Amino acid sequence: MSEIPEETNNEAEFNNQETITKVDGMYKDWFLDYASYVILERAVPAIEDGLKPVQRRILHSMKDLDDGRYNKVANIVGHTMQYHPHGDASIADAMVQIGQKDLLIDTQGNWGNILTGDGAAASRYIEARLSKFALDVVFNPKITEWQASYDGRKKEPVNLPIMFPLLLAQGAEGIAVGLSTKVLPHNFIELIDASIKHLQGKKFTLFPDFPTAGIMDVTNYNDGLRGGKVRVRAKVSQFDKNTLVITEIPFSTNTTTLIESILKANEKGKIKIKKIEDNTAAEVEILVHLPSGISPDKTIDALYAFTNCELSISPLGCIIEDNKPLFVGVSEMLRRSTEHTVELLKQDLEVKLGEFEDQWHYASLERIFIENRIYRDIEEEETWEGVIKAIDEGLKPFIAHLKRPVIEDDIVRLTEIRIKRISKFDIDKAQQKIEALEAQIAEIKYHLEHLTEYAIAYFVRLKNDYGAGKERKTEIRLFDDVDATKVVMRNTKLFVNREEGFIGTSLKRDEYVCDCSDIDDIIVFTQDGKMMVTKVDSKTFVGKNIIHVAVFKKKDKRTIYNLIYRDGKGGPSYVKRFSVTSITRDREYDLTNGLKDSLVHYFSANPNGEAEVVTVLLRQVGSIKKLKWDLDFADILIKGRDSKGNLVTKYSVKRIELKEKGISTLKPRKIWFDDAVQRLNVDGRGELVGEFRGEDRLLIIRQSGVVKTIIPELTTHFDDDMIVLEKWIPKKPISAIYFDGEKERYFVKRFLIENEGKEETFISEHPKSHLEIVSTDWKPVAEVEFTKERGKDRKDNQVVELESFITIKGINALGNQLTKDKVNTISLLDPIPYEAPEEIPANDIEVVDEETIDASNDSSETSNADDNENYKTGDDGQITLF
Repeated sequence: MSEIPEETNNEAEFNNQETITKVDGMYKDWFLDYASYVILERAVPAIEDGLKPVQRRILHSMKDLDDGRYNKVANIVGHTMQYHPHGDASIADAMVQIGQKDLLIDTQGNWGNILTGDGAAASRYIEARLSKFALDVVFNPKITEWQASYDGRKKEPVNLPIMFPLLLAQGAEGIAVGLSTKVLPHNFIELIDASIKHLQGKKFTLFPDFPTAGIMDVTNYNDGLRGGKVRVRAKVSQFDKNTLVITEIPFSTNTTTLIESILKANEKGKIKIKKIEDNTAAEVEILVHLPSGISPDKTIDALYAFTNCELSISPLGCIIEDNKPLFVGVSEMLRRSTEHTVELLKQDLEVKLGEFEDQWHYASLERIFIENRIYRDIEEEETWEGVIKAIDEGLKPFIAHLKRPVIEDDIVRLTEIRIKRISKFDIDKAQQKIEALEAQIAEIKYHLEHLTEYAIAYFVRLKNDYGAGKERKTEIRLFDDVDATKVVMRNTKLFVNREEGFIGTSLKRDEYVCDCSDIDDIIVFTQDGKMMVTKVDSKTFVGKNIIHVAVFKKKDKRTIYNLIYRDGKGGPSYVKRFSVTSITRDREYDLTNGLKDSLVHYFSANPNGEAEVVTVLLRQVGSIKKLKWDLDFADILIKGRDSKGNLVTKYSVKRIELKEKGISTLKPRKIWFDDAVQRLNVDGRGELVGEFRGEDRLLIIRQSGVVKTIIPELTTHFDDDMIVLEKWIPKKPISAIYFDGEKERYFVKRFLIENEGKEETFISEHPKSHLEIVSTDWKPVAEVEFTKERGKDRKDNQVVELESFITIKGINALGNQLTKDKVNTISLLDPIPYEAPEEIPANDIEVVDEETIDASNDSSETSNADDNENYKTGDDGQITLF
């Protein structure tokens, strides 16, 4: 085989190499130019006027066309294309967005609906004109900087001289190349107030306000900077026992997408609904009908957890300043906008000052020219230059008080005065005009010297003129976090194969455990003393010989597990009580001492800390005298799950039998009401409502005259008109004074609640009936102030002791008439002192505080000595309390 020449080898190697093309020029020039264009000319608003270029050009075009009448939007779009080098569709869309914000554009026709998501009609069908607010604050040609339009035929503003924080009022959103912006809208009145505070040197805080209203948590707003977050919720309330009503929706959604998210959650089994009705028109009204037996309160939380009824919005404050993107918070935007407004006001005053001074200068020259008959000096002049010189010479003796020199243009204007005007010249009127101009000049100079006060007055005028109807729509409230596992619908069934050690939703031939959801965790205990928590799945192996399986509740302090186990093969037996509040998922925990062949003799899970009595039976071995005795779990302290426990016996246990079911050994649970989030809690937030046992209830009274008692569940939602929330004492009467609309009289009634859990109305159903006062004191006292009748002396106030005024009657009784006289006001006074009867406790056993459970939950290093300190074991194996 002949050798290949060296040159041929090099050529082949060169041909196999990829061709490398440098693109540095493209990225340095073309791409950067494109990115800069998108950032500056399309996506990000300028800080000076808060507008993107297309918005600025639309407003400028509308000003061009403004004659006080409505213009077709199609006409405005076509006119805007003289300034905006893009298609008409983008201009029309931008104009609709401005119009829907209801601030700068006065709209007519179908402009769409931000609540339902319906689009606007075609631009040829809808009309628009500038609003009075826009005409007032947006335009001022005399202080506007102009530039040539894209084709050089027109002049357009570089920025509009907007003297208002428009960017924060309207909000802005845009995606550019490499960055984006999302400035949330804020309240019109609050922005003005913040501007005034800034000018006064005071601190201010701004939070968003959305046109869709709703509820908002601004805990992590972070002043609108990157990394901040706003949580928004729909306003959901209970319409009746089987219906929820949504009356306000979160920002960035609409009724269509909201309903779709609810239906999707229903299909996935997260919630359970019967049907949805959308009655939205000018106001939002979505009715969510629930099947019988479904909790409305739980469904409200589920809507927040699994649908668009709760959304998280991440703001990003990015604006253009000096042709560069700048990331700033809304407070800084407000400060810059306010200071820019002050500068524009200054420029406007300076322009007006110059105009008034020019008018004063010319009015003074005109008076001198006519009063001193200088016009006669030009009669002999034959040339234009001679005329100008003659007037100039004639004025010199009289112009020492003028504020600037006389120029040729001033003299030319004097020559243009008509003879008729000279003949009718009134010196007094001329002097009055000059004095009026001097007053205006003085006023403007005063404003310039006190520019801050002038700017404050300007903002106050804006608030007075345009603030009506612009009150805050979005309610600011702290949100409690919804635990999805507590509110999700149990849409599937959990099964267990105890012997083989499998759990899952697909084991339909095996033992049914309970209903569960696909987001639940499952806790499992096995015969060898092992515990594990795992995510629910179709089939999972957790360990053979399962003795207990259930849905795991994280941070559950009240579920107590009672356990008696043998420590290793032939070892002693121990008893322990513990809770499981936190774990690592899929990790196996050993509840014994870890010796091989350990065995569980007895196990029970108690949702409210119940402590049963069991009988311990020993095997007959050797000389054991007592083979049987009772063990009461109430005598065992609740400790951590890693504790060894107390010694039961060192002998072999034959079996353990349940003798007597137990009652709770936990203290009554303290429950607080947090008014900020309108929720119950057990964390000490808000006002203490009381201590509750399992059978205790809450009493709720609403301003509408509705009363009911409920079990105090932490997921309960409360109506806005709730006026009484306290622990219900069944024998404690409720006293009320109400106005009966049919009889047009005030009545007093006292009653007890006989139907637990039933919602009842205790005032008449007449539309004019209303509840005046209600009291849950044992002996309430009210004061009645009467209306003064014409021609009569005012009747003295009447003090009424309600207990002696009327006896306790049924809830449906009319009551006793309070008075026949006309009543002005009724108010509650301090009640008569009364020592309420003590409540008889449900049991007299010693209870264990829940805090004890917490303190011992992590006691993995508990010593054996501590575990055994309360017990002594005799030769017969029986445990005895010291």
